[in-house]
Amino acid sequence: MRRLFAAFLTLFIVSCNTNKDFYAVEGTAEGFDDNTPIIVFTIENNQPKALDTLLVENGTFSGMLPKSEAANINYFNIAKYNGNLIFFPENEDLNVTLYKDSIQSSFVTGGNQNKMYTNFTKTLRDFNNQKQTNMVRFKTAREQQDNLLVGQIQKENKALLDEEKAYKKAFVSENTNSIFSVMLLSELVSRKEITASEASEVINKLSPKVTASDITETLKKNIAGMQKSEIGGLAPQFTAPTPEGTMLSLQETLGKYTIIDFWASWCRPCRVENPNVVRVYNKYHDKGLNIISVSLDKAGQKDRWLKAIADDDMDWYHVSNLKSWKDPIAAQYGVRSIPATFLLDEQGKIIAKNLRGPALETKIASLLGDQ
Repeated sequence: MRRLFAAFLTLFIVSCNTNKDFYAVEGTAEGFDDNTPIIVFTIENNQPKALDTLLVENGTFSGMLPKSEAANINYFNIAKYNGNLIFFPENEDLNVTLYKDSIQSSFVTGGNQNKMYTNFTKTLRDFNNQKQTNMVRFKTAREQQDNLLVGQIQKENKALLDEEKAYKKAFVSENTNSIFSVMLLSELVSRKEITASEASEVINKLSPKVTASDITETLKKNIAGMQKSEIGGLAPQFTAPTPEGTMLSLQETLGKYTIIDFWASWCRPCRVENPNVVRVYNKYHDKGLNIISVSLDKAGQKDRWLKAIADDDMDWYHVSNLKSWKDPIAAQYGVRSIPATFLLDEQGKIIAKNLRGPALETKIASLLGDQ
């Protein structure tokens, strides 16, 4: 009897020690069929890794997940219903509420990060609902030809977008111990809704655990590239093939002022803007304006690139690696959408970015118009 009791006690102690390495997940799954698999994933080295599979039984599911001291991004995958639910493990027990008919309204509680994320998504839904309402109002006003109301709704929508952007910026600045803040910051950076300098300030405030994450390291590299192409900095040097197959460097093309123009033959907004650029170039080239266009055309489409140059009368310097979005020059300059332009002075310093339409001529006229 004593031996049996000792064995039981040993098993109990081992079991307790093992549970210290795990946290519990308890969930409700409203509307889900029995035996629906819910796969738990984490992200490691920017790749998903399955941790466990939980099964729905009588509208509930449960499991134990391994604790980790790293700042991780996890998610529940419900493949049968084509849905994912993000959560942020903080080695605390979690409660999950899943809705079959509204995965986007599902949520996780347990830990500060999940609470912050739930509040954030609710606020974003409120913004989106207001935008949807404005769209309906705008459509009705257009149909009724109420131009006064159309203008008013446009102003309201702009103010709403500004408010949403400000909310996102405040969130990443205030929640420096959240890996979700880094995810959101990455989105703001990619959409150019925040400058590289502003993003760097936020990163410098992050907790050590979040700073050490893979997603933060990736973002830091992206920001470092962006900072090289910020206004006031020297434009990164590059050399690339011309249409004739010779190599041409940026340094060789510099005039009193030089425009680096990122475009592609397949880019409709670029082609629409080209006549304006041609007009400005023809007007100010003799006064010192040069242009070098960097095409993001694809491999095997050199003929389309050359035809577009001829069709649009782009009589200036041209280069392309024919690597589309994998172009190394675009990566140097942090270009993620085209058309994109950088205006350089005689020393190659960036003095303006993304000038188009009347703004381009106004700027060039202020620099060269009276000479």
